[in-house]
Amino acid sequence: MGPNIYLIGFSGTGKSTVGAMTADMLGWIFLDTDEMIVSQAGRSIAEIFQEDGESAFRQLERSALESISRGQRQVVSTGGGIVIDERNRRVMEATGVIVCLEARADTIYHRLSNPAEIDGPQAVRPLLLLLHSDPLRRITSLKTDRQALYAQAHWTIHTDRLSAAEVASEAVRAWNRLAPNA
Repeated sequence: MGPNIYLIGFSGTGKSTVGAMTADMLGWIFLDTDEMIVSQAGRSIAEIFQEDGESAFRQLERSALESISRGQRQVVSTGGGIVIDERNRRVMEATGVIVCLEARADTIYHRLSNPAEIDGPQAVRPLLLLLHSDPLRRITSLKTDRQALYAQAHWTIHTDRLSAAEVASEAVRAWNRLAPNA
């Protein structure tokens, strides 16, 4: 295992908030693949999806991850769909501990409906907020599609009833248990 922690999981599980807290606890750098993409593209994720499509976004995401993976002592918050690409999973596996933040679909729906509760004002979550007539069903469907990929993580933390600080402490515990000599 490499010298990084990658936080994976569905939108609304708290990856960005927990990632920053985990990095603070370890004295590491915090990076967010979505923020890196927005900075490099000069456009929001919603604009990238709308103007160029999901395929173009996934290429930018893969490029961001490959660049980040060359560093060390980083906590990296990833986009919810990063696990779709097998190359991304291999990069994370080779360069760090993968921690999945998990939550029930109804918890995610509540958090995404009340974004100030998890991250304050945040970017549009393009796959969820496509004016879907039944967002809870959309969340459930996407989670089901990705569940086997999320299950490949080295460690899973169920965030439904935990504070962000408790989840961050558990991520540090995962690191200490899985990569104590890294």
